[in-house]
Amino acid sequence: MDKLQTSPNYRPLYEQIKVLITQSLIQGEWKPGESIPSEFDLAFRFKVSQGTVRKAIDSLANEKILIRRQGKGTFVATHEEEKIQLRFLRLTAEDGSKELLKNSLLSFTKSKADKEISKCLDIKVGTAIFVIKRVLTFSDRPLIYDHIVVPVSSFKGLNRQKIIEKQGSLYSLYETQYGIRMVRAEERLKAISADSKIAKILSVNDKDPLLSIERVSFTYG
Repeated sequence: MDKLQTSPNYRPLYEQIKVLITQSLIQGEWKPGESIPSEFDLAFRFKVSQGTVRKAIDSLANEKILIRRQGKGTFVATHEEEKIQLRFLRLTAEDGSKELLKNSLLSFTKSKADKEISKCLDIKVGTAIFVIKRVLTFSDRPLIYDHIVVPVSSFKGLNRQKIIEKQGSLYSLYETQYGIRMVRAEERLKAISADSKIAKILSVNDKDPLLSIERVSFTYG
């Protein structure tokens, strides 16, 4: 049952509606790529004004969780769409032309989470994890060394072939095959020097300066 709080101690009404819509997304009521009910229907469901619903949807659209399409309605955003695929990573050629990242799988292994990984992913030390290492190329140049860690329990059946077949971001693979949609990310950036292993992979010299980005991606909630 959808419940709204009217006490002044609680968040604004549109934010409560935003939470209720997000809960419906978490529960799978509306899946990526599907349309959600109209503002009129949602207003009737939640017993609020259409303006309140509209404000909640606008907020979710600004966060790229929902997408408005003129004349068609509002849809749940999906990483399958070109403009969403590289939501957390945008690269453009010098001439402004569109070009997607290509990837090559270096290794795919099963391991156990150490203290650092367990803290990042909020899992217990020793939890089974998949470790994926890839090199991503842009304009035929090796540009990114991609080191990905995901819990096995959330991605059962993930294997080398599925990763090899998926070019670019893995977010759409998570979404279409495992029902897991990443909607936000927290990042930490720092400058590092290339060690011999990374230098060879990226075709740079030892000790060359590199940008390291540690990203933890989150689903709804």
